[in-house]
Amino acid sequence: MGAKAEISWKGRTADGLRREVYARRVGGEWRFFAREKRYDPWEALPHPPLEDWLELLDAVQRRIARRLLRPEEEPRLKQTIRELYPEADLP
Repeated sequence: MGAKAEISWKGRTADGLRREVYARRVGGEWRFFAREKRYDPWEALPHPPLEDWLELLDAVQRRIARRLLRPEEEPRLKQTIRELYPEADLP
């Protein structure tokens, strides 16, 4: 998972289960994958929750600051989040 277009993080589900998530940019869209344990297979998340989108946005902003991603990526991602979650309060 060393590609620039992949961003991963660890977190917990609403039930308290540990999970790993990564998002991969394919074409013009982001695809999410998750697994619970290290050796479990990655499963596609067809409808990731808002928390995953916000985590991805935070990671994209940090990568832009380090010049690892182009600045145009942030407004594109914010627009996608607004389309999927109109109630989301984005900065």
